[in-house]
Amino acid sequence: MCIIFFKFDPRPASKNAYRLILAANRDEFYVRPSKAADFWANNNEILSGLDLEGGREGGSWLGISKRGKMAAITNYMEGQNPDAQGRGFLVSNYLMDRDVDSYSYLKKVSAEGHLYNGFNLLTAEFRAKQDTVCYYGNRGSPEPIHLKAGIYGLSNSLLDTPWRKLLKGKRHFSSVISDQALSCDGLVQELLTVLNNEELNAPDPAQESQGFGYTKPILQAQSAVCVRTPHYGTRTNTIILIDAEGNVTFTERTMPTCDTNKWSTNSFQFKLEV
Repeated sequence: MCIIFFKFDPRPASKNAYRLILAANRDEFYVRPSKAADFWANNNEILSGLDLEGGREGGSWLGISKRGKMAAITNYMEGQNPDAQGRGFLVSNYLMDRDVDSYSYLKKVSAEGHLYNGFNLLTAEFRAKQDTVCYYGNRGSPEPIHLKAGIYGLSNSLLDTPWRKLLKGKRHFSSVISDQALSCDGLVQELLTVLNNEELNAPDPAQESQGFGYTKPILQAQSAVCVRTPHYGTRTNTIILIDAEGNVTFTERTMPTCDTNKWSTNSFQFKLEV
């Protein structure tokens, strides 16, 4: 299902502060084929993991480009139409389009939102003169919105819907990023701790109400920030940091196989070309 916590601060007061701090989990079936995050072979400006599922190849859940474009998506908890269009292409298509801005892209997507199962989509641009983060959910308001500076949480309902897992994770995230003594590496490690909290937050009437039709064991498992079931759960953690000078640190910790005890971690550093 996925969960994202992020702080957007387009004009940080200190050179040591960050314009963006983002921590995200990808929840998926362990057997679903995917490619770990890397710069694309056919476009070395774009860094993301990629879906390799038949008919969905090339879609993504989270990515960033050297030109300062970033996108991330989560699913909306509801019944699924197997014939709907692949949501991962909403991320990939935005990252590939050099000409469209974040709001205009979401405006276009909103006109086609009925073609997809439920989703939440973040699009952003980090530029020398202005940073922008926008949000659209096809089960919420028909219009995209510009986000102000602040701390946000996004799970499998609309932005900042107060599910217990979201509230608890957001508090933990906020506590970690408030520690200005942390180095970049220290911050990444603490954020990975936030993402790997398997504590259940059930019962949660708000989550259960939206998840009508899901079994109780599934809803209980989904109440954790880090979801763990025998065949489905959190299989990728991603941290993105963008500092005041445009330096990006992108760290991915992921399961290369279906073994939940084996993980690999890769980190990428680059400077935005804007």
